[in-house]
Amino acid sequence: MTRRIFNLIIILLLFAAAIWVSLPNNPGIRIGTFEKNLDAVLGLDLRGGMQVILSVPPEIAVTQQNLQDAATILESRSNALGVTEVVFQTAGERIIVGEFPGATDAEEVINPIRQVGQLEFVDTGSTSLAPGTEILTDFGLTDAPAETDGQIRYNTLLTGGDLRSVSVVRGQLNEFEVAIEFNPDAGRIFEEWTTQNVGRYLTIVLDKKVISSPVIEQPILDGQGVIRGGFTADSANSLAVQLRYGSLPIPLNIEQIRVIGPTLGQDSLEKSMIAGLIGFSIVILFMAIYYRVPGLAANLSLIFYALVTFSIFKIIPVTLTLPGIAGFLLSTGAALDANILIFERLKEELRNGRTIRQAIELGWRRAWPSIRDSNIAALITSGILFWFGSAFGASFVKGFAVTLALGVGVSLFTALFVTRNLLSLFLESIQEPEKRPGLFGL
Repeated sequence: MTRRIFNLIIILLLFAAAIWVSLPNNPGIRIGTFEKNLDAVLGLDLRGGMQVILSVPPEIAVTQQNLQDAATILESRSNALGVTEVVFQTAGERIIVGEFPGATDAEEVINPIRQVGQLEFVDTGSTSLAPGTEILTDFGLTDAPAETDGQIRYNTLLTGGDLRSVSVVRGQLNEFEVAIEFNPDAGRIFEEWTTQNVGRYLTIVLDKKVISSPVIEQPILDGQGVIRGGFTADSANSLAVQLRYGSLPIPLNIEQIRVIGPTLGQDSLEKSMIAGLIGFSIVILFMAIYYRVPGLAANLSLIFYALVTFSIFKIIPVTLTLPGIAGFLLSTGAALDANILIFERLKEELRNGRTIRQAIELGWRRAWPSIRDSNIAALITSGILFWFGSAFGASFVKGFAVTLALGVGVSLFTALFVTRNLLSLFLESIQEPEKRPGLFGL
């Protein structure tokens, strides 16, 4: 009895925590510097947004590793820019698919993050160049001529690859600046050059276009400096992101932009909720009518399962899409399947003259192999679907696989732990043992 009370306390604590996490206006978790947002993350088809298909130009040789690296860099840049919940996935040999839930202007988001982002620190001598000026440099060239068609080719001292860290700061005049720090070897080169070139211009160039052309006022001895150029908060952050996450290994073209309006997404969400509530209600009625008291225990477990699963989705977080909701609802069937197997075994044991306690123990023990095998099969299927979705850029398939696997895991816990303890509590609380079989419809 002491063990059962302890188990019930655990169930109640988990149930209370799941209710709190599932609240629509949950404030999230904030402990000191730790913050965790617990809002539900809706996918493209439920929230609306944009899907962008990027392709590598046909004349460019590309490997699968190049493509995956580009997708990773794009996703890192996007999320650092504040475009949260963005997903970039490779599809085939030359395609990257980007999904932007809630976005309204894909060009505005895509253009800054798909740039090559090659930063150069160029010695322009006594010449100060205006921002936006296109120049030629000798970066990547050997024995480059000093002039090409009358245009001067300047010497590149260092590149963005020599940077250790990049951050956005406020300058003395409260202007936004991009602070940079070079790695030790580059820092020594920078120190030596600035010592010998006080009063001359070090021009900062991004993709052959001048960002800023500051004068060296004094030697820079610590390998640290700032880029000034009349930045706004957004432009400074955009530049810092480009530099922080490096250059794309391949150029990319926008092939297609697909728009999903927020009205369509909201309509899909409402219909999904209605369908889920109808199905959930029918299942609860069936279990209560057919299995009576055990059905009531299963229904309470089913509510527990739904709240805990949704809480896990919010904590991870899992991006909910229509296929993801389908996976969640399908795993509900797995939860009921385990309960039904257990209850039928209980009925058999009671018909064979077992006591309630004996029937519960034997029923759970003999139903376990079937429950175990069916859940393992579901998890293996989820793993195969997740691999397929990852390999072919099918994010909806991945969403279905993730929610199905999580739901199956939680359903197994609720069937073997929650239902079992609740059923034992209900049946043992009945003072007249001869009435207990009738609670099963026997």
